[in-house]
Amino acid sequence: MMLQPITDRLLAPMHHGFFTREGGRSAGIYTSLNGGPGSRDLPEAVAANRHAIAAHLGARALISVSQVHSDRAIVVTGPFTGGRPEADAMVTDQPGIALAALAADCAPVLLADATAGVVGAAHAGWRGALGGVIQATVAAMTARGASPARITAVVGPCISQRAYEVGPEFVERFLDEARENDRFFAGGQGDRAMFDLPSFVLAQLRAAEVGEAVWSGHCTYSDEARFFSYRRATHRGEPDYGRLVSAIALPERREETGV
Repeated sequence: MMLQPITDRLLAPMHHGFFTREGGRSAGIYTSLNGGPGSRDLPEAVAANRHAIAAHLGARALISVSQVHSDRAIVVTGPFTGGRPEADAMVTDQPGIALAALAADCAPVLLADATAGVVGAAHAGWRGALGGVIQATVAAMTARGASPARITAVVGPCISQRAYEVGPEFVERFLDEARENDRFFAGGQGDRAMFDLPSFVLAQLRAAEVGEAVWSGHCTYSDEARFFSYRRATHRGEPDYGRLVSAIALPERREETGV
């Protein structure tokens, strides 16, 4: 099966994709395009999947970090040596390097300033989003020459509000940060609430004054055929789960040839 990632016109002409779980080499609970080296999948299957994604994007390298739900954004100039650093966002102005955010319910965010030639990829779970990973990513892109007003951003497939039940202590953490965060919660059963992660991430992007930002509209929990989901795997008592890859790369520059 060919890879058929979700794309968005806002990120053109950058090579990018929110890859689904379809079209890879993995089996069992990881079927089939598992891109997570931190999973317990066969390393050779994960490596083959990541190679296929890089090839699809026309990139010479697919790079991801060790994600720790932080607000750390780093600048990438080439493949890492000595292991993957801990961070949750990357930016680059180097063509041919695909920056990958891994997720399985958390929100992957791809960003681009086509004029400046700067791209970014962020992993925004609730901790990272609340802690400022979006703002850190925009700041890192700006430091490489991007302008927030020119940046376009797409929030990829993630868990939607109808599937994201949380407890009162979760709600209080957001309200302690800002009382107006109550708009991201709807009533659930008993003392439970339903959290709107994609809307919260979009609000962070708008607060960072990016030019345009949208959510793809895909719920990872609800669509098992296309997406991995940490929460769905947990509810089923499964021992692990696959990771979805969302990646973006500046196209390789082609030298002009004379006649």
